[in-house]
Amino acid sequence: MPAITVADITILPRVIADPTARVRGVKSVTTAPQGFEGEGFPVRRAFAGVDLAELDPFIHLDQMGEVEYAPGEPKGTPWHPHRGFETVTYIIDGIFDHKDNHGGGGTITNGDTQWMTAGAGILHIETPPEHLVMSGGLFHGFQLWVNLPAEKKWSKPAYQDLRASDVKLLASSDGGTLIRVIAGEVAGNLGPGSTQTPISIVHATLAPGAKLELPWNKNYNALIYTLNGHGTVGDIKHPVHMGQLAVMGEGDTIVVQADPTQESRSPEMDVLILGGQPIKESVAWMGPFVMNTKAEVLKAFDDFQKGLLGTVPAEHVAPDKTLNRSGAGVKLGGALDVHGAPTQVVEGN
Repeated sequence: MPAITVADITILPRVIADPTARVRGVKSVTTAPQGFEGEGFPVRRAFAGVDLAELDPFIHLDQMGEVEYAPGEPKGTPWHPHRGFETVTYIIDGIFDHKDNHGGGGTITNGDTQWMTAGAGILHIETPPEHLVMSGGLFHGFQLWVNLPAEKKWSKPAYQDLRASDVKLLASSDGGTLIRVIAGEVAGNLGPGSTQTPISIVHATLAPGAKLELPWNKNYNALIYTLNGHGTVGDIKHPVHMGQLAVMGEGDTIVVQADPTQESRSPEMDVLILGGQPIKESVAWMGPFVMNTKAEVLKAFDDFQKGLLGTVPAEHVAPDKTLNRSGAGVKLGGALDVHGAPTQVVEGN
């Protein structure tokens, strides 16, 4: 798992937790079901079965892969719309190209992040580059959906290209964990991502037997998703393994410990740690749209059909495609399947 790393972790600044701080306990542990996304790439639905109120301000998380593609197998998504939230795509292994109809996009690879604010509405596409399709290869990453409060759902679409070299690198107090701060603040250290909603995102790699004690904003929720390996989380050392999400309770510190013995295929334990200030607003979510009311979701569909979310740039429209009324080379029904979003309106909070 390359992402971004260092040859000598001991040279990094160390994160020291307050020994008197309250360690967060474990509220629940769920196992992500597996499925397929976009044009057929495998994913684990990390948030499946967890109440939206526990996830707030997050909506959806897919672990993409880990998969070793044969030549001709790599897949992406078709052009599709979004409104009302932000997508955060982080690539650990492999390469992904992104383009949107507002001129945003680029290529991201090991440890890079693309951060797209859909806001009032956007069309975009995510695909492996042609050379990767031809060669095949390893692909692994995740995509996170971050909700926007009502006052920001109609903001102008935006795009951030975050390079792996921009990520803030830290070490745990025992020197056994590499901490990558992608966004937000951890113990006074800021990640490069600019967030509309106050959140923190951390990718941590724990050596066998290492213990991570991470100071965490007491006003944020806390979610720990195990990308690979196995260990324990929380004050009572609840066991977790690859594909499991732990929802943590209240407190000032997150504790994760890797088991002394790991699998040969995954010699270390990797976790994604998420937290944010809960928005505490109603959520109406259907397909690619996350709004506050069912009426707003239905309006988003109508606006998409009318072309009010924009059109696919002409150079990306295949000549044999039948365009829908928005000018996009995808049909509305197909767009709803992107990212495994629910087929009915889900309302929460």
